[in-house]
Amino acid sequence: MSDFLPTYVEVATQIEALVLSVDPSELHGSLCALRCGAPPRTNWLAEAMSDEHLAPPLPGSPLARLDAATVAQLAAADFGLELLLPEDAAPVSERGEALVAWCRGFLGGVGLAGLHGALAEETREALVDLARIAESEVSYDDPEADEEALAELEEFVRVAALLVHGDCLAAQDRRRLH
Repeated sequence: MSDFLPTYVEVATQIEALVLSVDPSELHGSLCALRCGAPPRTNWLAEAMSDEHLAPPLPGSPLARLDAATVAQLAAADFGLELLLPEDAAPVSERGEALVAWCRGFLGGVGLAGLHGALAEETREALVDLARIAESEVSYDDPEADEEALAELEEFVRVAALLVHGDCLAAQDRRRLH
């Protein structure tokens, strides 16, 4: 199982082939939230898309690789979660919009998975911040400053997702002990 995400373009191509109406970053945000909770999802794609008739991703496909890499990254001790965003060479505006979409997907996935009750106050506050990002309309006036701000936001979003994952693991451990 590889810890490397497929590229944004590979995922976008498969989404288009499956005629799904979702942004690759938004779908990955949903997947990350769904994989934070328990029980393990057998068809995360159907759950993320709210379509029970949607078949699971085929083994080896970009969406299956996206899932495998996400699960591996969330389980890794090095906190190496990557967000599926356009490549660094893409315009900052495109990457910024993808980060906003990732946040929307993650928040939707938190709701779909019913994770809110398992979260500590600090983590719920981070979700409020993610909601602010998700509803943002970002302007891009200073490319150099925008690059720096985007990198900081991306790191915040990544850490917030890892906080949710950690809280869900702690909640599962508490349930096992009782």
